[in-house]
Amino acid sequence: MNWTDLIPVAAGLYLLFRLWRFFRPALNPVEAKAAIMLGQAVMIDVREPAEWAGGVLDQAALLPLSDLQGERRLWGPFLASNRDRRLMLYCLSGARSGAAAARLRREGYHAVNAGTFHGWRRAGWSVAPPARP
Repeated sequence: MNWTDLIPVAAGLYLLFRLWRFFRPALNPVEAKAAIMLGQAVMIDVREPAEWAGGVLDQAALLPLSDLQGERRLWGPFLASNRDRRLMLYCLSGARSGAAAARLRREGYHAVNAGTFHGWRRAGWSVAPPARP
């Protein structure tokens, strides 16, 4: 085995590391609750409206990823009024919230992937019926 055989292995490990950093949740429930209570952060559900029927995290803003990627009818006013807050995004698997957080960070917002709906639910975050966005 020579060093050129290690290039694909190194590239694969680097890709796995980047994916792990991209999708891993960045907060725990205690930090999140404290930041929200202090007005420093907001929790955002980026799932689509049909997915909200089973409940949403209490105090979460309901802003679908499709609107962030599209017209920003909901996201535009929300971002304008929350520019200085940490945006904590979650979805069903953590993938969409990771993608949305990365996009918002590129636009200059302090956004983090907060992980999954079920993860927060298991951690004891209260669930409420969805309010109209």
